[in-house]
Amino acid sequence: MRPLRPLRRTAITVAAASTMTLSLAACGGLGVTGDSTEASPTKGDDITVGLLLPETANTRYDKFDFPIIRNKVLELTDKQGRVVYKNADADASKQASQLQQMIDDQVDVILLDAVDAHAIAGGVAKAKEAGIPVIAYDRLAEGPIDAYVSFDNELVGEVQGRTLLEAMRPVDSSDKIIMMNGSPTDPNAKQFKAGALSELKGAVDIAKSYDTKDWKPENAEDNMAQAIKSIGVNNIKGVYSANDGMAGGIIKALEAAGVTELPPITGQDAELDAVQRIVAGEQFMSVYKSYPSEAESAAEMAVAKVQGHDIQFDSLTQQQVDSPTDKDIPARLVPVVALTKSNIKETVIADGIYQVSDICTGEYKADCSRLGLK
Repeated sequence: MRPLRPLRRTAITVAAASTMTLSLAACGGLGVTGDSTEASPTKGDDITVGLLLPETANTRYDKFDFPIIRNKVLELTDKQGRVVYKNADADASKQASQLQQMIDDQVDVILLDAVDAHAIAGGVAKAKEAGIPVIAYDRLAEGPIDAYVSFDNELVGEVQGRTLLEAMRPVDSSDKIIMMNGSPTDPNAKQFKAGALSELKGAVDIAKSYDTKDWKPENAEDNMAQAIKSIGVNNIKGVYSANDGMAGGIIKALEAAGVTELPPITGQDAELDAVQRIVAGEQFMSVYKSYPSEAESAAEMAVAKVQGHDIQFDSLTQQQVDSPTDKDIPARLVPVVALTKSNIKETVIADGIYQVSDICTGEYKADCSRLGLK
């Protein structure tokens, strides 16, 4: 039996999200058939969106999430809205203070990507008491949040586990792998792990499994060095890494142990370094998640919520999830796709995340040429 999951999924397929632009004005695209202004707006276009992001170790937050949300809010508010952005640098106490400051400053709505989903619950309750809606972004925070937008996190883990097994074929149940899971304070990490275990458990021997503090690559590198010492580098047939940053640390540990032919290694986030490692054959796969689709949806949900456009808000949140404290939270879960050598063109390049010139620099030019990336 598969582990109980904190979210209930509607039918979502593993597919690349090539079309990223959703618009409140394009009601048909959102499944809305009525006038987009049926509800009486509670706020005009001069709204303030508070954006709390968790850390900087993952480059996506500063490079993609913040600018995409800011630009979408400007677009939806005739350039009158603004986004106040704070990053917690993986410090839960710092994020709690940032949230309190946004409450004190009376922002109109808060998009919250929690460092510690449990610890922030009290702050979410305070925002609720102050009449400020809180939308959980990317990570499902506890407390009385109004909605949630993220990727289907168990599906992410399933895709990682399934692709790792495919890369290891033929697979024997005695084949040893290492699991390098994410931070124990991140609820997403638990869901990635559960999804991966649904594919890996029983199919291979999970020789070592680590929950990696703060998702830090250096912590993953240390964990991997311990695993190599315990198991023996030649006995490791594959490595499940929950994200790309940790995959980089894992590769450093393997190379330091003298490995020249790396085992299949997974990842997530399609970071540029990881895409280049995939091109070079050092990392087998990453999970590509359409950050523009997630971030634009979050901006649309925030604007619709404070402007009283309930039709659009409901259209954007047609799914439901449960947190440890609340049930039936309106949600939008964005699909994901396994990124390998075979589909770089159709994913990160087609969606404008990177250009070929970004990926195919210096030492990667020959590998790119072999893959037809020109």
